Amino acid sequence: MDAAAPRNLTIIFQPIAGPDGACYPATMDKFRVLFERLHRLLASRGRSADDIDDLMQEAFLRLQEYSRARTVQNTEAFLVRTVLNLSAQQRRAARPHQSITDDPQILAIMDPTPIPDEVYAAQQRLLRVKAGLARLSARTRETFLMHRLEGMSYVQIAENLGVSVSMVEKYIARASFFLRDWMARSGQ
Repeated sequence: MDAAAPRNLTIIFQPIAGPDGACYPATMDKFRVLFERLHRLLASRGRSADDIDDLMQEAFLRLQEYSRARTVQNTEAFLVRTVLNLSAQQRRAARPHQSITDDPQILAIMDPTPIPDEVYAAQQRLLRVKAGLARLSARTRETFLMHRLEGMSYVQIAENLGVSVSMVEKYIARASFFLRDWMARSGQ
């Protein structure tokens, strides 16, 4: 089993009942392929294997619950949107919460600048990203920076560089995966 494949495919899929009470059983193979796609999607977004398992379970549970009252026209689209929404909610919930106040006296004494440790950590991350960017080929780096820093679309980059949109996608994917792994190796 390759690293991108799910660790555990022992999920039991029950037939999905529509609003009319009729069951629309999906084949196990269809769900297995869908399960693997969703797993790869979440893994590509940097989610841990445990998080992926939790998100997938919750997404399939929501599909079951939703299907009891309504008909799901496109199961794959429903599950993709659900796991992406759940993933975003989980990331938001994991962020530290700041106390916000409208009291002008408190706001006057609050220092919005980050503490020195946070500044240092951010500087170290930036240096690590710069080192990673330097290891990319010139074309891959240029394409990645045009998209991420200059906000250019893939089509605009392709026209600018005289390459296909597919090639731009490959350059950006290559840079993104390399930088993700590069930062993970540094413990950032």
